[in-house]
Amino acid sequence: MSENLPAPGLLARARLLAAPTVGASVVRDLERITGRPVEQGFSGTPPEEPFICVGATLPDALRGGPLVWFHSVNAGTDALLGAGPWPPGALLTRTVGRMGERIAQYVLAWVLADCQSVPEFAAQHARAEWRRIPSELATGQTAVIYGTGRIGSAVAGLLRACGIRTVGVGRGARTASAGFDRIVGADDDAQSLASARWVVSTLPLTPATDGFFGTDRLAGMGGATFINVGRGATVDMRALEAALHTGAVGRAVLDVLPEEPAEPGDRCWQLPRTVITSHSAGITADEDIVIDFAACWEAMAEGRVPDTAVDVGRGY
Repeated sequence: MSENLPAPGLLARARLLAAPTVGASVVRDLERITGRPVEQGFSGTPPEEPFICVGATLPDALRGGPLVWFHSVNAGTDALLGAGPWPPGALLTRTVGRMGERIAQYVLAWVLADCQSVPEFAAQHARAEWRRIPSELATGQTAVIYGTGRIGSAVAGLLRACGIRTVGVGRGARTASAGFDRIVGADDDAQSLASARWVVSTLPLTPATDGFFGTDRLAGMGGATFINVGRGATVDMRALEAALHTGAVGRAVLDVLPEEPAEPGDRCWQLPRTVITSHSAGITADEDIVIDFAACWEAMAEGRVPDTAVDVGRGY
């Protein structure tokens, strides 16, 4: 990524474009940070001068121009990179902000709901049925978290603070980072899966993770609750349906789906012991965009690669 780091002089003279969907308060902050006006809205032809772009998508017309830096207002960049070849030499950064904190709290909420049988009590209430259901303690149980980056680490840290043993699954086994008791490689996860009470996916969508949770991996969960806050297409939905019916997956909480939004007739709504939360676990706030853009601007002014820079070859 370092070869894509714009020279400070290039940043100083680049025009600043923002998508029409970028809010007025964000536009004002972008102007404050960069000391230049924001040109909001994309025309059909790319600028002839070097330019910076802020938005969710990069129109085809702009892919052929002298793009210096694109800052995505989203955390996931699979749609951006999948829309066409990335402009050579252009830096891509993404917005994470406090998303890790929001997603970690979402995961913890469902973990505790699982322990307190909240779905079962809600169903009993709807039937006006009085029946005691024992609770269980989260402390001492194991969560296996796929993805050991900023979001996965935030999830692990919050769960670990509740006494849950956290095992991270990354591209290769390495020394545990913040929040994790242990990290294993994706090719060596079977034993950890078998001992998991919760399996949490924070995986991005890349060629390597497309359909990652297939028949074998889902069958190896041994009744664990599966929580997906990463990308929907990392899961083979037919295989998940089968695993729920056999009990290999005890429960599923899906914040993301391969096709969104799901139509009322989609099979996903009929999955047993499953809750779908409509891609709401980590909604990006305006402050997230501003904070991460400012951090990127400062890093590049100092000649550093921003922490949120994306390796376009890997896809994250």
